[in-house]
Amino acid sequence: LEYRVFIKNENGQYISPFHDIPIYADKDVFHMVVEVPRWSNAKMEIATKDPLNPIKQDVKKGKLRYVANLFPYKGYIWNYGAIPQTWEYPGHNDKHTGCCGDNDPIDVCEIGSKVCSRGEIIRVKVLGILAMIDEGETDWKVIAINVDDPDAANYNDINDVKRLKPGYLEATVDWFRRYKVPDGKPENQFAFNAEFKDKDFAVDIIKSTHDLWRALVLKKIDGKGISCMNTTVSESPYKCDPEVAKAIVD
Repeated sequence: LEYRVFIKNENGQYISPFHDIPIYADKDVFHMVVEVPRWSNAKMEIATKDPLNPIKQDVKKGKLRYVANLFPYKGYIWNYGAIPQTWEYPGHNDKHTGCCGDNDPIDVCEIGSKVCSRGEIIRVKVLGILAMIDEGETDWKVIAINVDDPDAANYNDINDVKRLKPGYLEATVDWFRRYKVPDGKPENQFAFNAEFKDKDFAVDIIKSTHDLWRALVLKKIDGKGISCMNTTVSESPYKCDPEVAKAIVD
């Protein structure tokens, strides 16, 4: 229960993976914070309400959460994580889904061949997006590939995934639909008849969640318990000195 992964920058100073890692790594390339390595089961996530937002394991009713092995899959079937500096605002009714956001950074499923490490920051190419409805909340799932993957050059849009990894997108929908059923929950629903939208659509959604994040850290929206402490967002009233960040972790 006490386990936390804190992130440091190249100078060895503590930073928030939610607020201090830039959304863009390059033109059309996004950063991704890996929370859950592929094939693992512990439901790890950026702790949005903790100072500096370390990665920790989700807890329900005092117990650490694990996803079940959902036949025929083992744990998570991609490297799973989030794009920093994005936020699905629960006060924003999504025009595509008719549901409000889930109060977290936007989720990413990275489909490359390498199994990443928890806390790793990778650069990804966005390929498409799936609109999941989780207990009445909009929970977008971005499909992306690590730009350092040997096959990354062959993937430029969602249709490339259909062609080069047949069955993977269907398995993704199947996994998200059923992963809570072993815990006694109903199946998850999807907007757009569970169809994946293309890269351009995905990038538009990511940009809109980035705008909402910016409003959050600039105190234009009340985050209601979200910790916006950061060390790099110059105009943010929540910006703190690296020494303060270190003191919190210590």
